[in-house]
Parts: sequence; C-alpha cells; structure tokens
Amino acid sequence: MDTKEILKKVRKIEIKTRRLSDHIFSGEYHSTFKGRGMTFSEVRQYQFGDDVRAIDWNVTARYNEPYIKVFEEERELTMMLLVDISGSELFGTEQQFKKDTITEIAATLAFSAIQNNDKVGLLLFSDAIELFIPPKKGKSHVLRIIRELIEFHPKSNKTDIGKALKYLSNVMKKKAIVFVLSDFMDENYDQTLKIVGNKHDVTGVRIFDKHDEEIPNLGMLPVKDSESGEVMVVNTMSKKVRTRYKAHYLKSVDYYEKSFSRSGAGAISTRVDESYVKKLLGYFKNKGAR
Repeated sequence: MDTKEILKKVRKIEIKTRRLSDHIFSGEYHSTFKGRGMTFSEVRQYQFGDDVRAIDWNVTARYNEPYIKVFEEERELTMMLLVDISGSELFGTEQQFKKDTITEIAATLAFSAIQNNDKVGLLLFSDAIELFIPPKKGKSHVLRIIRELIEFHPKSNKTDIGKALKYLSNVMKKKAIVFVLSDFMDENYDQTLKIVGNKHDVTGVRIFDKHDEEIPNLGMLPVKDSESGEVMVVNTMSKKVRTRYKAHYLKSVDYYEKSFSRSGAGAISTRVDESYVKKLLGYFKNKGAR
C-alpha cells in the first residue's frame, strides 16, 4: 500500500469514526469514565446550604468568618488501546477482516477520548510487543495511531495477550482506561489480567467472524493456520470435525468471559457483520449507570 493510498484510507476512517465519536460516543464516554478524583480549586465564603465539612478552619480563623474549600473533578484521563495484530486478525468472511473492524473501533474510542481532552496511547502486540506509542493529546496524534493500525506489519503472527498486559502494567504507572481489542484466541492471561484490573479500568473488546464460531460443510478443505502458517486438509463433511472445531472456539470464549469477569473488567463481544456502535453504546450506558 503506497503513501497516497494509506492517507486516503486514514481519511476515510477518520470521517466515519469521528462522526460517531462526535455525535454518539463523546457524551457517553464522558459520563462513563470519571476523572481520577477531586482536586482543590479555590476557597470561597460559606453560603447557606454548603456542607460544613468543607469549611477551611485556617482561613476562617484568619478572616473571622466562615470559608469553605471548593473541589472539582480532576477530569484528565489517559486511554490505552491494546490491539492484537497477530495473524488471526487477518481473517474475515463477510464485508471486512477482523483487523478492519478493530481499527474502526480503536479510532472511534480514540476520537471520543480527545473530545474530552484526554490522552491516548497505543500498544500493538502479537506474541511480542510490536509497537508502543506513549499517550498524547490531539487530532494529529490520533491520526498517527490510525495510520499505524492500517499499515503496521507485525514480525510475528502468534498471540500472547498476557505479555501485552504485563508490558502495560510496567509502563503505565498511573491509572488508565484500557481497551484490549482482539479475537482472544489465546489463554493463560487471566492472572496478569487480574493484576492489571486492580490498577486500571479495563475493558475487553472481542471481535470475531461467524466462521470463527463454526466451520461450514464444504467438503475436503485446505485450511491454513493464520498464526502458525501450517496448512492441513480438513474434512468439513465430518460432523465430528465440525463439533470439535466449535468446542475449541467455545472454550476460548468461555475463558475470555470468565477471565474478564473475575478480574472485575468489562467485556464486549461483537461480530464483524454486526453493529459495533450498538454494542459500545450499550456498554457505555450500562457502565455509566453503575
């Protein structure tokens, strides 16, 4: 993909996802993710109805009349996008690959964050840390994130979610809003997720294709494992083969849902041919109502 084509694709994603974040998500995002706490703003004279617990006794003694401390929410937050770019994301049997849906969701979340003057960072991972972009503010920074999501080529096709979470835990010392975007075809990340979930506000966004769920009956079919590169001929006419395939998929979904639930993290699942807008909006509303 040449530079002109990349820029054209970035612009197309910007137009679509920015419209969503401007008109749909920015308000929900603001009400869902609160600031880091209350920070001191000013001292003013006590007025009838003010909370007496807020009285500043030092200033009151100095002026011989009651004054109170005024606090406001410390609004600025940091969002980290952890994006799986392993080989399995380059799979799709509907309108687009899982990778394309992941890019759109990540862009929508990033624009929602900068609408609220928050910082956004990006971590691309396979079974290694492929790229880390430290959190920053601004539209140009978000456009760089979108460009990397579109054109970055991983060195590995495999997946290690635990390694990505561990890296995040090491580099992010302050609490952040963390979105992990993947098909979650991986295991052995539950313990690390629990540690990260104790410190950060974590949400998993599982993106999947209908043929991740079950393999159709198409006869003898050469199948390539997108992560190992191994090609094998699979008899999709066999009910036993199709049942085993579905059982493997359901096991990974069960692990994902239980791991995120036990760690206190949020979890969303959306198929590439479904509306991720409805899924995200519903999640934000439910989370904000708690």
